[in-house]
Amino acid sequence: MRRSDRFHASRHTDGGGRRKPHEKTAADERPDGHHRASGPYNRELRDLLAGIGTPKPAPFQPDPFQLEALAALEAEDVLVTAPTGSGKTWIAREGIRRLLESGKRAWYTTPLKALTNSKYAEFIEEFGADRVGILTGDRKENAEAPLIVGTTEIYRNQLFDALRGGEEVRTDLVVFDEAHYLADEDRGHVWEEAIILTPARIRMLLLSATVGNAAEFATWIEELRGVRCRVVTRPGNRPVPLRAAFLMQDKRLIPLIGLQG
Repeated sequence: MRRSDRFHASRHTDGGGRRKPHEKTAADERPDGHHRASGPYNRELRDLLAGIGTPKPAPFQPDPFQLEALAALEAEDVLVTAPTGSGKTWIAREGIRRLLESGKRAWYTTPLKALTNSKYAEFIEEFGADRVGILTGDRKENAEAPLIVGTTEIYRNQLFDALRGGEEVRTDLVVFDEAHYLADEDRGHVWEEAIILTPARIRMLLLSATVGNAAEFATWIEELRGVRCRVVTRPGNRPVPLRAAFLMQDKRLIPLIGLQG
């Protein structure tokens, strides 16, 4: 062995040829310059990221609660309470599809402009740009379309305008997304007024993941409108579980909740 080789080896090994515990080699370095994680961290990271990714293609099968809500919507108002990610929007989309195919009209309301814009893009892809319009405080496009997506305030304002003019809002279904905003201290009156002013001939579909008193809510709607309001609930936990993690300065992703809590 050359002297230079012996010197290089001695820097990383003890007298018996074993690696010094405090030394790291290039194999321990990541391309970004940070050191690779230890064994326990790797296991935690694998558990955190397990199952994340694009699922394999499979035929869509609606859940029983989705079919129940869709069937009830033919003759009743419907309040759907189901966890986020369980498919509440599918009920609205299929109900709207049936109406459009029969030459009728629908309104889809949301509490937020960002959500309104998202649903507008989603429904354009689903039904075509010529059949979808949007109405918000700063955006008005294709206002005569058979499907209008807009904020709840705009829908409420249209009800007021129709009442003053002795006319009726041109829709056969109104969807209230995030219907639990009725309990909001500052804006809840908008949802209350919209429900009160919606004519009984117009079916209402209310969607929420967080309504805690659904039966009481539905009873109030029934007494107000004279139309039965069916409560449809999806049993069980949310189908897409939440996972919380923290990104460290050294780019390690640490689960906030581990085996030890």
